[in-house]
Amino acid sequence: MIGISRHRLGAKTLAIASAALISVSATARTPRVGEVAPPVDLVTYDRQRISLADLKGQVVVLNFWATWCGPCRAEMPLLDAAAAQKKDKGLRVFAVATEDSVSASYLKQLAAALHFPLVRRLKGRYEIIGGAVPTNYVIDRAGIVRYAQAGAFDAQTINSVLLPLLREAAPAADPAPPPVAAEPAAAPSPSH
Repeated sequence: MIGISRHRLGAKTLAIASAALISVSATARTPRVGEVAPPVDLVTYDRQRISLADLKGQVVVLNFWATWCGPCRAEMPLLDAAAAQKKDKGLRVFAVATEDSVSASYLKQLAAALHFPLVRRLKGRYEIIGGAVPTNYVIDRAGIVRYAQAGAFDAQTINSVLLPLLREAAPAADPAPPPVAAEPAAAPSPSH
């Protein structure tokens, strides 16, 4: 016998597992303003697969909303207008419905009417902030989180947050690596 009862072994195992979960959740926290945006993979209702890497050089809005949310319904037309007017300037908006209470057919109809895609699935560390919808994240052209807040966008917020980012130049493309220099040919050895 090892000298540890099953009860103590269970408690010890639970403590280790809890510590591991705390460690994982601490490293998997919600993105913060000023940090490099963590990766995100999206699947839209029109079945597009998009990753944040695909959007490099663009200003990205990730909008978490719910159909029952009054402020969400108020901001949706503003985001739609901004997406329509500023797409050619590099604005990309993606809306993530936070509940399953609405049929997929309703969301597909809504997606068809908007100038930006509704997200069917999201894989990444982005989530609702403080349990409140809408929650919006804005990622700049260089891939830095520049805005992360719960609360609806209004025209003033769109103008003060998005427009300055759209005026910024896209980062320069990664330069191609320099060509590898050929090694000099070896001098022929004298034959005797």
